[in-house]
Amino acid sequence: MYREHNNSTPGKDMRKTILHFIYNLGRGGAEVMMVKVIKELKDYRNIIVTLTPENHFGDELECDKYYCLNMKAILFFPAAAVQLKKIIKDNNVDIVHSHLFWPTIIARMGTPKNVTLVTTIHAFIANSIEYKTRYIRWLDKLTYRLRKNVIIAVAHGAREEYFEFLKLKPYKVYSLHTFVDIREFDHSRVAKTSPDRTVFKLVTVGALREQKNHKYLIEAFNKLAGDNFQLDIFGSGPLEKGMKAAIDKNNLSVQLKGEVRNIPEIINNYDLFVMSSTFEGFSLSVLEAMAMQMPLLLSDIRSFKEQCADTAVYFDLNNQEDFVSKLKSLAVDKEKLNCMGRRGKDRVHENYTLERHMDGLRKIYLEVL
Repeated sequence: MYREHNNSTPGKDMRKTILHFIYNLGRGGAEVMMVKVIKELKDYRNIIVTLTPENHFGDELECDKYYCLNMKAILFFPAAAVQLKKIIKDNNVDIVHSHLFWPTIIARMGTPKNVTLVTTIHAFIANSIEYKTRYIRWLDKLTYRLRKNVIIAVAHGAREEYFEFLKLKPYKVYSLHTFVDIREFDHSRVAKTSPDRTVFKLVTVGALREQKNHKYLIEAFNKLAGDNFQLDIFGSGPLEKGMKAAIDKNNLSVQLKGEVRNIPEIINNYDLFVMSSTFEGFSLSVLEAMAMQMPLLLSDIRSFKEQCADTAVYFDLNNQEDFVSKLKSLAVDKEKLNCMGRRGKDRVHENYTLERHMDGLRKIYLEVL
């Protein structure tokens, strides 16, 4: 049975209604993006539906209604589709906008044909862990063919790969990049430490999951023993215990810092932002680092190259020596680091602002309605 929270005010409301459907409200990139978008969509009535009750946003969450379907296990997804259909009918919903895999499958099953269904694809799926399962690929293909829906991809490459990988014929497809709210990040980096500091400090931000590939960085730091490098990892997740054991076993200069929300205040304490993901969509953490004028050392995956172009340095995920050598080269080239930071910030301002994203999203909503 679902749980409902109603924040709407009494009286006639003439706005169109959007139902935003996501797995839960943990603090991941898709969830942060959705919550920020809803804050800007005052011209629509917004309903949030989640499958499970996890919520890391608290008072940040702004919506007219919130429902949690309390799905106990994935096997119950057909029942969740029935619940969703009732919520859509009871609230006279005009658009259902789903995010991530299971909400999308359920939305395709539960959204009536007379209601517009929009799905955001947040990742390059070919290398994702879940899409390595034949059943997952089959279910995505089957439900799309039965209920063709509007697709929004957070990257051009992700849009192309989705249809190529699943061998599907596109219906209506758009690309709309992830964004940062530059009001939160739009100030230059300040002097971090005294000029005589000897430790070169790296930072990475992301959930402690297989996709983020923190194992690569931890193993690379085995090769940096005795050098003046330090890595701080911000995030939480299921791999934390194993990562801590590997760090402690080898006495590495790596620290797990947990989950934080004040990234703009923290990031100025570091010299370089790194990320070793095996796949991404359009990384919010990387965009935030760019907005803070941080130089970037990233894995050479397709999404990062679309996102950052020539404003970052990329390393080979199959060769840790490549990471080590590029890190050492950057550490002694302050001019290059500063130049990379400035160019990354300029790229965010030109391409990845909240205003630009909202303009594109509103045009899509008007078009599909």
